[in-house]
Amino acid sequence: MPKKKHFSKRYHPRGLAILYEDEDILVIDKPAGLLTMGTDTNKTKTAYYMLNDYVRKGCVKSRKHVFIIHRLDRDASGLLLFAKNIRSKLNLQSQWQNTEKKYLTVVHGRLAKKAGTISTYLAENKAQVVYSTSDTKKGKLSHTVYRVLKETKYFSLLEIKLLTGRKNQIRVHLTEQGYPIVGDKKYGKEKGAYKRLALHAYSISFKHPFSGKPITFETKAPGYFNKLVGGIDGEDKPLQTSEE
Repeated sequence: MPKKKHFSKRYHPRGLAILYEDEDILVIDKPAGLLTMGTDTNKTKTAYYMLNDYVRKGCVKSRKHVFIIHRLDRDASGLLLFAKNIRSKLNLQSQWQNTEKKYLTVVHGRLAKKAGTISTYLAENKAQVVYSTSDTKKGKLSHTVYRVLKETKYFSLLEIKLLTGRKNQIRVHLTEQGYPIVGDKKYGKEKGAYKRLALHAYSISFKHPFSGKPITFETKAPGYFNKLVGGIDGEDKPLQTSEE
């Protein structure tokens, strides 16, 4: 991971870790529960709003603002990339197909096949629920590469690599395979038994929009994952649902 540039911490947004910043990009570690961008009912409690406030450094009339390059589900955590100028935005978007994005997730059950690729056509209904369809005109072809890192009696820890980036892609693909993500109240069968969605964007690799040099950022999985699988090298143990 590149060394973090030294920018003033005076206006750093509370609860939002800025992992890297230079004149062209911002990389943050988004906590679970925070929206990437605003909705009709929530326009201010978002990573986008907080970072705009930060780059304007308290001046609401400043023309400075960040540009969203991609999104994470509200209940997921991990790396988010923003551009700080239009040139960087266009560059990052043009290379997005070649940007490598990796995730860690904990799912219910033990997968029969320990590595593979899930490929389906994904569509979205009027209730904003994503699902796989056999109608190639209705859905968009989506590919999710996975491998099992660890298994316990109840759960499996997976590394996910996205070859496409559809809405809720990982959650839908794993649920439809019979292995819903722990804490997924939308696509799984959760009724509040688990504190949060066990999905974390831990690595992103791309070419810097100004220098063109390959750059990779990584972040550790939340401690919550260790509660579920006992740590990658730890003992198997049941989940303590009353704790983080």
